[in-house]
This record gives sequence, C-alpha cells and structure tokens, in this order.
Amino acid sequence: MALIAQLVDDVMVHKFELRKEEVLLGRHPENDIVVDDSAVSSYHAAITLEKNKDFPEFLEFYVKDLGSTNGTFINDTPVEGRQRLHHNDIIRIAWNNFKFVDPKEADLEKTVHMLK
Repeated sequence: MALIAQLVDDVMVHKFELRKEEVLLGRHPENDIVVDDSAVSSYHAAITLEKNKDFPEFLEFYVKDLGSTNGTFINDTPVEGRQRLHHNDIIRIAWNNFKFVDPKEADLEKTVHMLK
C-alpha cells in the first residue's frame, strides 16, 4: 500500500496510508492528515488516486494544491494544477516534508525499463 511519511530531519516520524480516492491535508481537524503548523492552510492540498490506464492493477497518485498561502511542492518544484507522484518524491506542505512511498510503482517502473 502506498503511503506518505512525515519527515523531521529526514527521519520518518508519522506514516499515513493512502487508502481513499482523495486524501486531504491541512491544518483543519476535518482533514484526513492534519498538519499542526500555522504555515499550513486550513485545507492545503489533496492527494488523489486512480487506476493506471494500461495496468489497472496499479494505482497512480496525484497531488493538487488547494489554493494554499505557502504552497505545495514536489521535490522543491511548485505544484501547478494536478501533478503525478512517483516513488520517493518529497512533498512539501508549507515547511513540512513528506516522502511518498509506493513499492508497487517502483516495481512497475522496473518493468517499464525492461520493456524499452
């Protein structure tokens, strides 16, 4: 199962499995993942999942900024619109880092390289 892990000084301190079609991140307690930091917007970002069109047994994960004040970043690049996540990407929500971990996607990437 794919997950995001909150990092503090590059150490995983909390792990959150991505089981729902949409996972909301933000400061408000109604979010699926609550980030208790004043730099994080009430409803900061969303992670959505959908089936891979070529290999439906694999899921693809996307992140979208929800109009936050301090932005959402993937590997220090600002998220514009909806962007796909890849195994080991670092998602930054304001100043909080999360590592995206998807062992199945890593296996699929190996298969793609073998087919080329």
